[in-house]
Amino acid sequence: MNKEQFDKVKNGKGFIAALDQSGGSTPKALKDYGVTEDQYDSEDEMFKLVHDMRTRIVSSPSFSADKIIGAILFEQTMDREVDGKHTGDYLADKGVVPFLKVDKGLDEQKDGVQLMKPMPDLDALLSRANEHKIFGTKMRSNILELNKDGIDLVVKQQFDVAKQIISAGLVPIIEPEVNINAENKAEIEAYLADSILEELNKLNDDQLVMLKLSIPTKANQYQTLIDHANVVRVVALSGGYNREHANEVLKQNKDLIASFSRALINDLNVNQSDEEFDKILGETIESIYDASVNKA
Repeated sequence: MNKEQFDKVKNGKGFIAALDQSGGSTPKALKDYGVTEDQYDSEDEMFKLVHDMRTRIVSSPSFSADKIIGAILFEQTMDREVDGKHTGDYLADKGVVPFLKVDKGLDEQKDGVQLMKPMPDLDALLSRANEHKIFGTKMRSNILELNKDGIDLVVKQQFDVAKQIISAGLVPIIEPEVNINAENKAEIEAYLADSILEELNKLNDDQLVMLKLSIPTKANQYQTLIDHANVVRVVALSGGYNREHANEVLKQNKDLIASFSRALINDLNVNQSDEEFDKILGETIESIYDASVNKA
């Protein structure tokens, strides 16, 4: 583990950019960026276009290490290059800590949740991640209902895979997302916090994780997790909230920082001039930084 990167992730001021839209979510991300499906004929062309978008973001002067702690990448983004360097190397050289999305998507809903699909090639992917200077990983599950058995299954699966990732020398971001439209969202989050805490307490001292959680309905719901000795950092996803609302509620949560995706890139467009693009991205980054660092 890179000690300088670890210190930045644990103590740095700023937030983590989520640039990890994958196969299923890429067409929508491109459409929101102004690239419609009639502008590409194959998956390869689609992924090249989304990499062009991500390259424009991470190479922007506004995407700076004094505001951006880290960035989460999709596997194909890790394998591609920015300015002649693999993306992880480019980010690391820029002072931004690279993470990699490792999950393969979600299973069908059962017991009020969606578990992660199997990851049979995870060890090989983690080996490649180490070659590309990746610091940590991210994997997402989805919680839609207050079903305690389902929530416990999500948490157990996340921690089981997290231990495999830790064994490869990487820091896993555990992401059991609570759907922002779920009934009883506050009760789900209270139970989820207890379930996560139970698994955290089973870890050895050297088994360190991060958590990526929906911004809670009850402010500071996750403070006990943030303060846990095995937790490097807790970050929040925007989950479909618009950026203004996400920033507003994030500000109410002490020590919780952003890891936004849609709320980061939604105002960007392929047809913007570089000057306009950098200005809008800079204003967006500044607002998310402020919500992450300057609490209400």
